[in-house]
Amino acid sequence: MTTPSIGKILRPLVACLLTGYVLYRADPGAVLRAGANADWRWLLAAAVLVVADRSLMAYRWITLLCPVDATSRPRVRELLHIFFVSTFLGTFLPASVGGDLVRAYSLARLEVARGQALASVLMDRMLGVMSIVIVGVIGLLAAGRGDLISIRGIYISLGVASALSIGILAVVFSAQAADLARRVAEALPIRRVGAIAGEVTGATRAYAPYHLQLINVLAGSVAVQLLRVAQAWCLGMALGIAAPFMVYLAFIPLILLVMLLPVTINGIGTSQVAFVWFFSRAGTPAPAAFALSVLFLGLGVLGNLPGGLLYALQPTPRPVKP
Repeated sequence: MTTPSIGKILRPLVACLLTGYVLYRADPGAVLRAGANADWRWLLAAAVLVVADRSLMAYRWITLLCPVDATSRPRVRELLHIFFVSTFLGTFLPASVGGDLVRAYSLARLEVARGQALASVLMDRMLGVMSIVIVGVIGLLAAGRGDLISIRGIYISLGVASALSIGILAVVFSAQAADLARRVAEALPIRRVGAIAGEVTGATRAYAPYHLQLINVLAGSVAVQLLRVAQAWCLGMALGIAAPFMVYLAFIPLILLVMLLPVTINGIGTSQVAFVWFFSRAGTPAPAAFALSVLFLGLGVLGNLPGGLLYALQPTPRPVKP
């Protein structure tokens, strides 16, 4: 019998502790009343928007397979299978990082080079984070309220996310940056990790000629973030939250950055803390903000359910060749 890793124990524990603490402070009875009175028409509108954002997410990842030779690129049907199954499995893994690894592993099983498979999800994640930063900055500026933009932690989070995105873009478009990244990867103490990191660096550099495709994916990523803001706004309308759309535009990208932290499973706990903390600054009562966080998470799970169906009916797209 194997001993579970510390992460497998700590992440669910942290999720439960954070959720339980915020729920206790928000008053469980008031949270239930807020959720019970939700307007189903706005909930349905949010669910429709999920279909649009999942479609865009699949499209942008498939577009990022442009460096893969057409003769070895899997069929679109297989790629869609991988995408939706990986998003479903990512529901039960830390943040969305676990889903990315599942996607890369599944793609490599279809005889795509390991470095290219990992680079595709890395670029997808990087452009997604960059789009969150773009929408977040636009939202904070559009909100036009000093009490929303004077928080040092907001600037720090946006700055760190921007630095990571710029670093990866430097590897893509600068031979010097790519060479430095490759040398750092090869110097890692674990040889296998260093070798994989070197492969990913080289595969990431392969995106340099594909300017139009990268711009296309970035534009699609911005559209995905705007759809998520609209989903949260619809959920807020269902709960009767009076905050204007611009508040959602300012807060949701920042909350999404918090949810990306791999400290819990699927953002459970961290999302509750973030929703209640941010929306309280706009005068939203804690029970309504907590209910909004639960509905937002639930909406994400709903969008991942098609992948669960595919996983149950067809576990593997096609057998691996010996």
